[in-house]
Amino acid sequence: MRYFLIAGEASGDIHASQLIRALKAHDGEARFEFLGGDLMADAAGVEPVIHYRDMAFMGFIEVLKHLKSIMGFMKTAKQRIAAERPDALILVDYPSFNLKMAKYAHKRGIPVMYFISPKVWAWKEYRVKSIKKYVDRMFSILPFETAFYAKHDYKVNYVGNPTVKEIEEQRSRFGSREEFGKKNLLDERPIVALVPGSRRKEIRDNLPSMITAASRHEGYQLVIAAAPNIDESLYREVMEPLGMQVKLVHHQSFELIHHARAALVTSGTATLETAILGTPQVACYRMNGSKWLFKFYRKLIKGKYVTLPNLIVDDAIIPELLLHMCTPDTIDAHLTPLLTESAERQAMLEGYRRMQAILTTQDCTDNTARLIVEALTSK
Repeated sequence: MRYFLIAGEASGDIHASQLIRALKAHDGEARFEFLGGDLMADAAGVEPVIHYRDMAFMGFIEVLKHLKSIMGFMKTAKQRIAAERPDALILVDYPSFNLKMAKYAHKRGIPVMYFISPKVWAWKEYRVKSIKKYVDRMFSILPFETAFYAKHDYKVNYVGNPTVKEIEEQRSRFGSREEFGKKNLLDERPIVALVPGSRRKEIRDNLPSMITAASRHEGYQLVIAAAPNIDESLYREVMEPLGMQVKLVHHQSFELIHHARAALVTSGTATLETAILGTPQVACYRMNGSKWLFKFYRKLIKGKYVTLPNLIVDDAIIPELLLHMCTPDTIDAHLTPLLTESAERQAMLEGYRRMQAILTTQDCTDNTARLIVEALTSK
Protein backbone atom coordinates (compact mmCIF):
# COMPACT_ATOMS: atom_id res chain seq x y z
CA MET A 1 0.00 0.00 0.00
CA ARG A 2 0.94 3.64 -0.44
CA TYR A 3 1.26 5.88 2.60
CA PHE A 4 1.61 9.66 2.73
CA LEU A 5 2.95 10.97 6.07
CA ILE A 6 3.24 14.52 7.39
CA ALA A 7 5.51 15.40 10.33
CA GLY A 8 6.39 19.07 10.80
CA GLU A 9 8.92 18.97 13.63
CA ALA A 10 12.07 17.19 14.81
CA SER A 11 10.20 15.03 17.33
CA GLY A 12 7.68 14.07 14.66
CA ASP A 13 10.52 13.02 12.36
CA ILE A 14 11.77 10.63 15.06
CA HIS A 15 8.38 9.07 15.77
CA ALA A 16 7.32 8.89 12.12
CA SER A 17 10.57 7.18 11.10
CA GLN A 18 9.88 4.44 13.64
CA LEU A 19 6.34 4.10 12.32
CA ILE A 20 7.61 3.79 8.74
CA ARG A 21 9.87 0.90 9.77
CA ALA A 22 6.98 -0.79 11.56
CA LEU A 23 4.69 -0.34 8.54
CA LYS A 24 7.32 -2.01 6.38
CA ALA A 25 7.31 -4.97 8.76
CA HIS A 26 3.52 -5.34 8.55
CA ASP A 27 3.19 -4.44 4.87
CA GLY A 28 5.89 -5.83 2.63
CA GLU A 29 4.66 -3.74 -0.31
CA ALA A 30 4.62 -0.44 1.58
CA ARG A 31 5.64 2.68 -0.34
CA PHE A 32 6.00 6.14 1.12
CA GLU A 33 5.84 9.84 0.37
CA PHE A 34 6.13 12.37 3.15
CA LEU A 35 6.73 15.81 4.53
CA GLY A 36 9.35 15.26 7.21
CA GLY A 37 13.03 14.90 7.92
CA ASP A 38 16.22 12.92 7.49
CA LEU A 39 15.23 10.08 9.81
CA MET A 40 12.06 9.47 7.82
CA ALA A 41 14.13 9.56 4.64
CA ASP A 42 16.47 6.88 6.02
CA ALA A 43 13.52 4.71 7.03
CA ALA A 44 11.53 5.16 3.80
CA GLY A 45 14.43 5.16 1.35
CA VAL A 46 13.17 8.33 -0.37
CA GLU A 47 13.71 12.05 0.18
CA PRO A 48 10.97 14.25 1.68
CA VAL A 49 8.67 16.23 -0.56
CA ILE A 50 9.28 19.10 1.90
CA HIS A 51 11.77 19.02 4.79
CA TYR A 52 10.33 19.83 8.21
CA ARG A 53 13.08 22.38 8.92
CA ASP A 54 11.39 24.65 6.37
CA MET A 55 8.03 24.25 8.15
CA ALA A 56 8.90 24.62 11.86
CA PHE A 57 7.37 28.01 12.64
CA MET A 58 6.36 28.80 16.21
CA GLY A 59 3.90 31.33 17.58
CA PHE A 60 1.24 33.51 15.97
CA ILE A 61 3.60 36.28 14.79
CA GLU A 62 6.13 33.90 13.25
CA VAL A 63 3.38 31.95 11.48
CA LEU A 64 1.87 35.19 10.19
CA LYS A 65 5.22 36.34 8.84
CA HIS A 66 5.68 33.07 6.95
CA LEU A 67 2.06 32.54 5.93
CA LYS A 68 2.86 32.67 2.21
CA SER A 69 5.44 29.91 2.61
CA ILE A 70 3.09 27.79 4.73
CA MET A 71 0.32 28.10 2.13
CA GLY A 72 2.82 27.08 -0.53
CA PHE A 73 3.78 23.96 1.46
CA MET A 74 0.12 23.08 1.86
CA LYS A 75 -0.52 23.51 -1.86
CA THR A 76 2.43 21.23 -2.68
CA ALA A 77 1.23 18.55 -0.23
CA LYS A 78 -2.30 18.67 -1.68
CA GLN A 79 -0.95 18.34 -5.22
CA ARG A 80 1.10 15.28 -4.29
CA ILE A 81 -1.81 13.65 -2.46
CA ALA A 82 -4.14 14.30 -5.41
CA ALA A 83 -1.58 12.90 -7.87
CA GLU A 84 -0.63 9.80 -5.87
CA ARG A 85 -3.99 8.93 -4.24
CA PRO A 86 -2.34 7.16 -1.27
CA ASP A 87 -4.14 4.36 0.55
CA ALA A 88 -3.83 6.39 3.74
CA LEU A 89 -2.76 9.83 4.93
CA ILE A 90 -0.90 9.47 8.23
CA LEU A 91 -0.58 12.67 10.26
CA VAL A 92 1.87 13.16 13.13
CA ASP A 93 0.85 15.90 15.62
CA TYR A 94 1.43 19.38 13.99
CA PRO A 95 -2.30 20.23 14.14
CA SER A 96 -2.59 23.67 12.51
CA PHE A 97 -1.26 22.23 9.26
CA ASN A 98 -2.36 18.62 9.59
CA LEU A 99 -6.02 19.16 10.40
CA LYS A 100 -6.39 21.12 7.16
CA MET A 101 -4.74 18.24 5.33
CA ALA A 102 -7.11 15.80 7.09
CA LYS A 103 -10.10 17.72 5.75
CA TYR A 104 -8.63 17.75 2.24
CA ALA A 105 -7.95 14.01 2.21
CA HIS A 106 -11.26 13.06 3.84
CA LYS A 107 -13.25 14.94 1.19
CA ARG A 108 -11.44 12.90 -1.46
CA GLY A 109 -12.18 9.59 0.18
CA ILE A 110 -8.63 8.96 1.44
CA PRO A 111 -8.53 7.33 4.92
CA VAL A 112 -6.95 9.64 7.51
CA MET A 113 -4.94 8.12 10.35
CA TYR A 114 -3.62 10.40 13.11
CA PHE A 115 -0.58 9.23 15.07
CA ILE A 116 0.07 11.39 18.16
CA SER A 117 -2.98 13.46 18.95
CA PRO A 118 -2.92 17.25 18.96
CA LYS A 119 -2.98 18.53 22.54
CA VAL A 120 -6.65 19.47 22.34
CA TRP A 121 -7.09 18.53 26.01
CA ALA A 122 -4.85 21.50 26.90
CA TRP A 123 -6.14 24.14 24.54
CA LYS A 124 -8.14 24.63 21.33
CA GLU A 125 -10.60 21.95 22.39
CA TYR A 126 -12.83 23.03 19.52
CA ARG A 127 -10.48 21.06 17.24
CA VAL A 128 -12.13 17.86 18.50
CA LYS A 129 -15.02 18.63 16.16
CA SER A 130 -12.68 18.55 13.13
CA ILE A 131 -10.96 15.42 14.40
CA LYS A 132 -14.28 13.56 14.76
CA LYS A 133 -15.35 14.69 11.29
CA TYR A 134 -12.17 14.14 9.27
CA VAL A 135 -9.97 11.60 11.13
CA ASP A 136 -10.85 7.92 10.68
CA ARG A 137 -8.56 6.58 13.40
CA MET A 138 -6.68 8.34 16.20
CA PHE A 139 -3.72 6.59 17.85
CA SER A 140 -2.89 8.09 21.23
CA ILE A 141 0.51 8.00 22.91
CA LEU A 142 -0.70 9.50 26.21
CA PRO A 143 -2.89 7.28 28.38
CA PHE A 144 -5.14 10.05 29.73
CA GLU A 145 -6.26 10.98 26.20
CA THR A 146 -8.61 7.99 25.91
CA ALA A 147 -10.83 9.32 28.72
CA PHE A 148 -10.69 12.86 27.29
CA TYR A 149 -11.91 11.78 23.86
CA ALA A 150 -14.51 9.44 25.37
CA LYS A 151 -16.16 12.52 26.89
CA HIS A 152 -16.56 13.75 23.31
CA ASP A 153 -18.00 10.42 22.14
CA TYR A 154 -14.91 9.59 20.07
CA LYS A 155 -12.94 6.39 20.55
CA VAL A 156 -9.15 6.45 20.34
CA ASN A 157 -6.56 3.72 20.80
CA TYR A 158 -3.80 4.14 23.39
CA VAL A 159 -0.95 2.33 21.66
CA GLY A 160 1.86 3.00 24.14
CA ASN A 161 4.41 5.79 24.00
CA PRO A 162 7.08 5.79 21.25
CA THR A 163 9.60 7.62 23.39
CA VAL A 164 9.85 4.64 25.75
CA LYS A 165 11.03 2.34 22.95
CA GLU A 166 13.22 4.94 21.25
CA ILE A 167 15.09 5.70 24.45
CA GLU A 168 15.54 2.05 25.39
CA GLU A 169 16.99 1.31 21.95
CA GLN A 170 19.43 4.18 22.26
CA ARG A 171 20.24 3.50 25.91
CA SER A 172 21.72 0.13 24.96
CA ARG A 173 24.30 1.99 22.84
CA PHE A 174 25.32 4.59 25.43
CA GLY A 175 28.95 4.54 26.44
CA SER A 176 30.25 5.19 29.93
CA ARG A 177 30.43 8.71 31.38
CA GLU A 178 34.18 8.66 30.77
CA GLU A 179 33.75 7.62 27.13
CA PHE A 180 31.08 10.27 26.57
CA GLY A 181 33.37 12.93 28.05
CA LYS A 182 36.33 11.95 25.89
CA LYS A 183 34.23 11.84 22.74
CA ASN A 184 32.92 15.37 23.36
CA LEU A 185 36.04 16.92 24.92
CA LEU A 186 34.40 17.38 28.32
CA ASP A 187 36.20 17.42 31.64
CA GLU A 188 35.37 15.24 34.66
CA ARG A 189 33.00 17.68 36.39
CA PRO A 190 29.35 16.61 36.64
CA ILE A 191 27.11 17.90 33.86
CA VAL A 192 24.10 20.18 33.83
CA ALA A 193 22.38 19.56 30.50
CA LEU A 194 20.66 22.51 28.79
CA VAL A 195 17.87 21.46 26.42
CA PRO A 196 16.42 24.72 25.02
CA GLY A 197 14.18 23.28 22.31
CA SER A 198 14.29 22.72 18.55
CA ARG A 199 12.90 26.06 17.32
CA ARG A 200 14.88 29.26 16.90
CA LYS A 201 12.50 31.33 19.03
CA GLU A 202 12.51 28.76 21.86
CA ILE A 203 16.30 28.85 21.93
CA ARG A 204 16.47 32.65 21.91
CA ASP A 205 13.87 32.91 24.68
CA ASN A 206 15.09 30.19 27.02
CA LEU A 207 18.80 29.58 26.62
CA PRO A 208 20.05 32.86 28.19
CA SER A 209 18.16 32.27 31.44
CA MET A 210 19.23 28.63 31.50
CA ILE A 211 22.91 29.52 31.09
CA THR A 212 22.75 32.33 33.66
CA ALA A 213 21.18 30.06 36.28
CA ALA A 214 23.31 26.97 35.68
CA SER A 215 26.60 28.90 35.49
CA ARG A 216 26.23 29.82 39.18
CA HIS A 217 27.31 26.27 40.03
CA GLU A 218 31.05 26.42 39.50
CA GLY A 219 31.59 22.74 40.23
CA TYR A 220 29.51 21.76 37.21
CA GLN A 221 29.99 22.03 33.47
CA LEU A 222 27.20 23.19 31.20
CA VAL A 223 26.49 21.32 27.96
CA ILE A 224 23.83 22.25 25.40
CA ALA A 225 21.84 19.62 23.49
CA ALA A 226 21.95 21.17 20.01
CA ALA A 227 18.86 20.68 17.84
CA PRO A 228 19.64 18.90 14.55
CA ASN A 229 17.89 21.53 12.41
CA ILE A 230 19.52 24.60 14.02
CA ASP A 231 22.81 26.04 12.81
CA GLU A 232 25.50 26.38 15.47
CA SER A 233 25.78 30.10 14.73
CA LEU A 234 22.45 30.76 16.46
CA TYR A 235 23.73 29.32 19.74
CA ARG A 236 26.88 31.43 19.47
CA GLU A 237 24.79 34.52 18.77
CA VAL A 238 22.61 33.88 21.84
CA MET A 239 25.62 33.24 24.09
CA GLU A 240 27.68 36.24 22.98
CA PRO A 241 25.91 38.89 25.15
CA LEU A 242 26.43 36.63 28.18
CA GLY A 243 30.18 36.55 27.62
CA MET A 244 30.10 32.73 27.70
CA GLN A 245 30.65 29.95 25.21
CA VAL A 246 28.99 26.75 26.37
CA LYS A 247 29.87 23.38 24.87
CA LEU A 248 27.43 22.07 22.24
CA VAL A 249 26.72 18.38 21.72
CA HIS A 250 25.17 17.29 18.42
CA HIS A 251 22.99 14.23 17.77
CA GLN A 252 23.54 12.92 21.30
CA SER A 253 20.75 14.53 23.29
CA PHE A 254 19.57 11.35 25.00
CA GLU A 255 23.08 10.31 26.00
CA LEU A 256 23.86 13.82 27.26
CA ILE A 257 20.74 13.86 29.43
CA HIS A 258 21.47 10.32 30.64
CA HIS A 259 24.92 11.34 31.87
CA ALA A 260 23.81 14.69 33.34
CA ARG A 261 23.29 15.26 37.06
CA ALA A 262 20.30 17.45 36.22
CA ALA A 263 18.77 19.16 33.19
CA LEU A 264 17.06 22.43 32.32
CA VAL A 265 14.50 21.61 29.66
CA THR A 266 12.14 23.65 27.52
CA SER A 267 8.63 22.32 28.01
CA GLY A 268 7.48 19.79 25.43
CA THR A 269 8.42 16.29 24.38
CA ALA A 270 11.89 16.80 25.87
CA THR A 271 10.47 16.89 29.40
CA LEU A 272 9.03 13.41 28.86
CA GLU A 273 12.29 12.17 27.33
CA THR A 274 14.25 13.51 30.29
CA ALA A 275 11.86 11.83 32.75
CA ILE A 276 12.13 8.47 30.97
CA LEU A 277 15.92 8.81 31.03
CA GLY A 278 15.65 9.36 34.79
CA THR A 279 17.45 12.71 35.01
CA PRO A 280 15.99 15.30 37.44
CA GLN A 281 14.88 18.44 35.60
CA VAL A 282 13.38 21.90 35.70
CA ALA A 283 10.95 22.76 32.90
CA CYS A 284 11.68 26.24 31.50
CA TYR A 285 9.41 28.04 29.06
CA ARG A 286 9.98 31.76 29.07
CA MET A 287 8.76 33.15 25.72
CA ASN A 288 8.62 36.92 26.31
CA GLY A 289 8.18 36.54 30.04
CA SER A 290 5.25 38.94 30.48
CA LYS A 291 2.62 38.57 33.19
CA TRP A 292 -0.28 39.56 30.95
CA LEU A 293 0.63 36.88 28.43
CA PHE A 294 0.81 34.31 31.24
CA LYS A 295 -2.70 35.28 32.38
CA PHE A 296 -3.92 35.08 28.79
CA TYR A 297 -2.48 31.60 28.24
CA ARG A 298 -3.74 30.31 31.60
CA LYS A 299 -7.27 31.19 30.49
CA LEU A 300 -6.74 29.27 27.25
CA ILE A 301 -4.95 26.25 28.70
CA LYS A 302 -7.13 23.79 30.56
CA GLY A 303 -5.90 21.66 33.43
CA LYS A 304 -3.42 22.14 36.22
CA TYR A 305 -0.24 21.23 34.33
CA VAL A 306 1.45 21.80 30.98
CA THR A 307 4.39 19.36 31.03
CA LEU A 308 3.87 15.76 30.00
CA PRO A 309 5.32 14.04 33.10
CA ASN A 310 2.98 16.04 35.34
CA LEU A 311 -0.02 15.44 33.07
CA ILE A 312 0.57 11.69 32.90
CA VAL A 313 0.88 11.27 36.67
CA ASP A 314 -1.60 14.09 37.42
CA ASP A 315 0.81 15.44 39.99
CA ALA A 316 3.49 18.15 40.14
CA ILE A 317 6.51 15.86 39.90
CA ILE A 318 8.64 18.41 38.02
CA PRO A 319 8.63 22.21 38.46
CA GLU A 320 7.01 24.16 35.62
CA LEU A 321 8.45 27.66 35.24
CA LEU A 322 6.30 29.48 32.72
CA LEU A 323 6.82 32.90 31.13
CA HIS A 324 7.48 35.63 33.74
CA MET A 325 8.12 32.98 36.43
CA CYS A 326 11.02 31.59 34.41
CA THR A 327 13.96 33.73 35.56
CA PRO A 328 17.55 32.81 36.41
CA ASP A 329 16.71 33.12 40.12
CA THR A 330 13.65 30.84 40.01
CA ILE A 331 15.42 28.33 37.76
CA ASP A 332 18.35 28.19 40.16
CA ALA A 333 16.08 27.84 43.19
CA HIS A 334 14.67 24.63 41.72
CA LEU A 335 17.93 23.41 40.18
CA THR A 336 20.07 23.66 43.32
CA PRO A 337 18.36 20.89 45.35
CA LEU A 338 18.39 18.56 42.36
CA LEU A 339 22.19 18.58 42.32
CA THR A 340 22.39 16.86 45.72
CA GLU A 341 20.75 13.79 47.26
CA SER A 342 17.92 15.96 48.50
CA ALA A 343 14.31 15.14 49.30
CA GLU A 344 13.29 17.07 46.15
CA ARG A 345 15.52 14.90 43.98
CA GLN A 346 14.26 11.66 45.51
CA ALA A 347 10.63 12.74 45.19
CA MET A 348 11.13 13.53 41.51
CA LEU A 349 12.73 10.15 40.80
CA GLU A 350 9.84 8.43 42.55
CA GLY A 351 7.45 10.42 40.37
CA TYR A 352 9.33 9.20 37.30
CA ARG A 353 8.79 5.58 38.41
CA ARG A 354 5.05 6.19 38.73
CA MET A 355 5.00 7.73 35.28
CA GLN A 356 6.81 4.77 33.71
CA ALA A 357 4.29 2.35 35.17
CA ILE A 358 1.40 4.32 33.67
CA LEU A 359 3.03 4.58 30.23
CA THR A 360 3.67 0.80 30.06
CA THR A 361 6.30 -0.81 27.83
CA GLN A 362 4.04 -1.50 24.82
CA ASP A 363 5.69 -1.26 21.40
CA CYS A 364 3.91 1.88 20.28
CA THR A 365 4.83 2.04 16.61
CA ASP A 366 4.35 -1.69 16.05
CA ASN A 367 0.88 -1.47 17.60
CA THR A 368 0.01 1.53 15.46
CA ALA A 369 1.31 0.00 12.22
CA ARG A 370 -0.61 -3.22 12.86
CA LEU A 371 -3.85 -1.33 13.53
CA ILE A 372 -3.40 0.85 10.42
CA VAL A 373 -2.79 -2.13 8.14
CA GLU A 374 -5.71 -4.03 9.69
CA ALA A 375 -8.04 -1.05 9.21
CA LEU A 376 -7.02 -0.60 5.56
CA THR A 377 -7.14 -4.27 4.59
CA SER A 378 -10.51 -4.90 6.27
CA LYS A 379 -12.29 -2.41 4.02
